[in-house]
Amino acid sequence: MNQQAPNQQPEEMLTATLSAAELDAADPLAAFRNEHEMPDAIYLVGNSLGVLSKKSREYVTHELDRWATLGVDGHFTGKLAWKDYHDLVTDQLGALVGGHSDEVLAMNSLTVNLHLLLVSFYQPTTKRHKILIEGHAFPSDHFAVESQVRQRGFDPATSLVIVDPRPGEETLRPEDILAAITEHGDELALVMLPGVQYYTGQVLPMADITAAGHAVGALVGFDLAHAVGNIELSLHDWDIDFAAWCTYKYLNSGPGGPGGTFVHRRHVNDQSLPKLLGWWGTNPATRFEMTTEFDPIPTAESWQISNASILPLAALRGSLDVIDRAGGIAALRKKSRLQIEYFDRRLAESLGERIQNITPKAMPDRGCQFALRVTAGDGKRVFDALEEARVMCDWRYPDVIRVAPVPLYNSFSDIDRFVEVLDGIVQ
Repeated sequence: MNQQAPNQQPEEMLTATLSAAELDAADPLAAFRNEHEMPDAIYLVGNSLGVLSKKSREYVTHELDRWATLGVDGHFTGKLAWKDYHDLVTDQLGALVGGHSDEVLAMNSLTVNLHLLLVSFYQPTTKRHKILIEGHAFPSDHFAVESQVRQRGFDPATSLVIVDPRPGEETLRPEDILAAITEHGDELALVMLPGVQYYTGQVLPMADITAAGHAVGALVGFDLAHAVGNIELSLHDWDIDFAAWCTYKYLNSGPGGPGGTFVHRRHVNDQSLPKLLGWWGTNPATRFEMTTEFDPIPTAESWQISNASILPLAALRGSLDVIDRAGGIAALRKKSRLQIEYFDRRLAESLGERIQNITPKAMPDRGCQFALRVTAGDGKRVFDALEEARVMCDWRYPDVIRVAPVPLYNSFSDIDRFVEVLDGIVQ
């Protein structure tokens, strides 16, 4: 298991002594808050939906103007031609996930992309047909996996390997995941887990899981919905086979924004892989000759079935440009670590044993999301009171309040104000 380094950096030690105002004054990313349109609230729910960047509004408006003036010619006119518009965000997404430009693509939505990738990467046989997932995976992941198992003529009751936390524990033990992979190795076709668990905020050791899966002959994929834009990723170097994610959380692409996919370079031009085919996955040089022979693009684009939705992509492009100017994921994660340490300190100072944070304590095992459980009283009542006080977070049954200070636009003062409001409520 990853462990926090024993010696903190001097900069991180500042969170043990400085006030929120002092930390905000020293924050090199503080000005980026003003590049977003913040709701009139303490907004700490970017783990569910990121806020609107002003650059996204600008880019979407620009595409509406191009549509109004160019009509169908917008598909082929200028550097923003719609037929290639998805290419404009490929390198930026690659930098965020640690993938090469031929491995990454923005398309569709998260669960649609999972289905498309499972068609290729879940190839069960009579002997090797099992998929390893976590018991508390996001429901759509369960639905996707179970339906794919049934489509291939197998029964989820016998083809799913479920890993759960140990009794009395909240998070998965990496050693239990690795042990389950080894135990079912001869029958395991696929490992599919989250990069960051949506309920607890736990970061899983993706490189170790991938190595273990490959060692027994299984393929390995990840749902990165709560990881992309939250933690640093190295999908190519970790040798992950495939991954999918949404972009409306930490990448601020707006409600229902485009999904993203990663397919390792080892697979992108493997013509033996089955896949669902569409017009936008065939060679763009001959696409408009309207032939019916599929000539796959030798990149992740061959999984792309339809042309991109331009307005959501424009919103994503605007937000990614802001993230780039902020210094990318490394800069965001650096601030996030400081915010996590400050949040830990403030919870301990003001709320003590009245609130339990079930997110792992070690920094490498957590992102910016906190999963808080009210230990004394009715957690749902506390959440409702937070909403009434214009504190925007979210509730996940059965008993967790999720709170996420997003480093791109949340301040240390947001954390301070949240703790003050929560303290008043739970008293």
